[in-house]
Amino acid sequence: MATVDTEANMETSTSSPRRASGPLAGVKVLDLSAYIAGPYGCTLLADQGADVIKIEPPGGDNLRQYPSTLAAESRAFLGVNRSKRGIVLDLKHPSDHAALLRLVREADVLVHNFRPGVPKRLAIDHERLNLINPRLIYCAVTGYGESGPMKDKAGYDQVLQTMTGMCTLQGKRNGPPEVIYGSVVDYYAAALLAAGVSSALYERERSGLGQYVGISLLRSALTMQSARMIWAEGESLDIGRDMRSGGVTGIHPTRDGYIYISANTPHFWKALCERTGLQALHDDERYDTVRKRAEHHNEIVPRLHDALAAHSALEWEAIFGDAVPSAAARRIEDMFDHPQVTAEGLVATFEHPVVGRYRGVNHPIHFGRTPAPEPFAAPTLNQHEDLLER
Repeated sequence: MATVDTEANMETSTSSPRRASGPLAGVKVLDLSAYIAGPYGCTLLADQGADVIKIEPPGGDNLRQYPSTLAAESRAFLGVNRSKRGIVLDLKHPSDHAALLRLVREADVLVHNFRPGVPKRLAIDHERLNLINPRLIYCAVTGYGESGPMKDKAGYDQVLQTMTGMCTLQGKRNGPPEVIYGSVVDYYAAALLAAGVSSALYERERSGLGQYVGISLLRSALTMQSARMIWAEGESLDIGRDMRSGGVTGIHPTRDGYIYISANTPHFWKALCERTGLQALHDDERYDTVRKRAEHHNEIVPRLHDALAAHSALEWEAIFGDAVPSAAARRIEDMFDHPQVTAEGLVATFEHPVVGRYRGVNHPIHFGRTPAPEPFAAPTLNQHEDLLER
């Protein structure tokens, strides 16, 4: 792990109570969700100042059990659940169920990712909780939505990727489908959750009433592909839908390492040709548009690779500078001390009662007038049980 003692790091953040700050200061969120989409959506609310209480079953969020090279805690759990206080409730036990209802009376938001039929069985469905607290924003994260033949199926990121065509388009032409690693559908659903809940809170200021907010992985996966999911009247359904630009824009090998190059505009195409010594390609009218370059990529790309072999990826990144959008392929570990990351304050140092000191992501949004509070470490299981009135 990279050293934690750098000038660019923020002061160490702990799980101590935070001062009320940020645009969502004063908003109380009950997070009953597990895995990534629901929990990280709640973390985004915490990043903006909300007081988030993570409520786990006795066995804890399943994400705690995921494989991790950290011996004491799941790396994924730490990253997904920062800035929350944590308690344990068994909602099948009457006293714990009553404790949740007491929390609901004072809460602004409740988030869960149960399948549609489960909340009613647990007596925490929207209709019931709305009677207790009509101002409550009730957010449900599901796999496939609230209706239809698949509504009761469990939804998972890579299942939805595969179902909605993402894996087919990610794979090489005429090759097998490929999963996009990194839980992109979950994280996009988390962003939709934060946006939807914030909008509902804004509307509540006018109406005085809460409402149901539905987030699904299916909606997330299709919304992410809005540029592809267009079917014009009269055109064939089975047509090319991807936006790949013929191989010039993409990841290329260099003398040492790989570099991503984006050269779709005339300006950037010209700069790429000039800085790689391939001016003749720019002057050739056969290649003077993105579509033409896509059609002739088998002629262009080999010459580009020959030119890129003259330098390493990092050297090309410096050579291209601001003239050609590009980035050397790095490891995530290289981001902890990247000068742009540290300049933006995107990494914070955390103190965890079991893991100890670690570094992780800081605020993803910058607010000029209402800065968010300092983040703190994800809770251990039932760390803040003193929040419950027994």
